[in-house]
Amino acid sequence: MKQKILAVDDEVDILNLLRYNLVNEGFAFIPAEDGPEALELASRLRPDMILLDLMLPNMEGNEVLRRLKADPDTRRIPVIMLTARGEEIDRVIGLELGADDYIVKPFSPRELVLRIKAVLRKGGSFEDTKVIKAGPVSIDTERFRVFVDGKEAELTAAEFRILLSLVRSKGRPLGRETLLRRIGADEGSSGERTIDTHVRRIREKLGPHGDLVETIRGYGYRFRDTEDAL
Repeated sequence: MKQKILAVDDEVDILNLLRYNLVNEGFAFIPAEDGPEALELASRLRPDMILLDLMLPNMEGNEVLRRLKADPDTRRIPVIMLTARGEEIDRVIGLELGADDYIVKPFSPRELVLRIKAVLRKGGSFEDTKVIKAGPVSIDTERFRVFVDGKEAELTAAEFRILLSLVRSKGRPLGRETLLRRIGADEGSSGERTIDTHVRRIREKLGPHGDLVETIRGYGYRFRDTEDAL
């Protein structure tokens, strides 16, 4: 069955460009031209991925994203933000609300397809499907779910991949560039700040155990080894 991509943009030319490239890559394409339509289609059709423009009529993209993540039926759908805005603050806001990636217009269709595939893979590079336990944290690598002290923590696809990578490293530090490659994002100073934002959100979602993710100054992060870590 084809994976479904919901693309939300009020520019018809952009939708046509996305349709052409995504259909050629074997995806099923679902267009939407504003926020309310996107929310209705996401709830009804449950796409595998949402491409969401930031500047939309009737409801801005960030508000659409907030509502998607607040709805139990759509909060697990990965989202890539599309926007003509290149300022870092817009990127950070999107990540804060739960976006999995962010690409600035004009973009390379090939790059966008690669980003989509990277996010859709989630933990695809990890073939082991057992539940991994590291202290109070349990990671179900088959269902892409994380539990802290037995309660589920809602992580985005990018956050899941970062946390799983850190836990799998068994106490060894991973550099920011390595983590960027794991989530299919661009390298460089802005990309490194993207990792920092994801890690800060992971710590928040780990609650009282957020300090298990340690900063290695000037390099990256590691998941502090615990007696139960694998």
